[in-house]
Amino acid sequence: MGHKEPRRSPSTDAGHAPRAAHVLPPLPYTTDALEPVISAETLSFHYGKHHKAYVDKLNELLPGTTLADLTLEALILRTAGQEEHVAIFNNAAQAWNHTFYWHCLTPNAADAIPATLSKRIKNSFGDLATLKKEFAKAAIEQFGSGWAWLVLDGSDLRITNTANADDPLPKHLRPLLTLDVWEHAYYLDYQNQRPDYVHAVLDKLINWEFAAANLA
Repeated sequence: MGHKEPRRSPSTDAGHAPRAAHVLPPLPYTTDALEPVISAETLSFHYGKHHKAYVDKLNELLPGTTLADLTLEALILRTAGQEEHVAIFNNAAQAWNHTFYWHCLTPNAADAIPATLSKRIKNSFGDLATLKKEFAKAAIEQFGSGWAWLVLDGSDLRITNTANADDPLPKHLRPLLTLDVWEHAYYLDYQNQRPDYVHAVLDKLINWEFAAANLA
């Protein structure tokens, strides 16, 4: 979808990866870097258990299939909506979604938003406060497990959400930011208070530089 490293998964540029297992990419920060908003315990489980499990399961499913050489993004696009490949889609999409999510967060969140993104926000939402309000609403009201996204749709920004492993790529939307609202993303820290998690992340951890870079 036009992303560059690290916005894509580690091996998506050519559409095909070498004949090697998919790997769990390193976090862009230490496991305690997002405290107190996201605890080291949560990040250790979320990344080291959940994210790793998606990568490991994908590597179990792919050998011997015609999809074995595809990169994560190519797998998502090839298998979306295909019942016979639902397991591959779910694990590939979750592996991609999580890699993308980690880069949406930063322990050094800045108040200033890059000019290119700020202009788009003004044109599409009026101001940052409105964007955050709509983003929070989508994340909080997502029923069950899923994701809230800020995407580029043509020349406009908009907020959307997806259930379970789904993401915007098959809809030909360009993801700029995402917020994971599966319970494992926040339950150790916030229990059933998803709104507290959502607002804390939006206020204190969003990597606006990463979002702006995804416009290119």
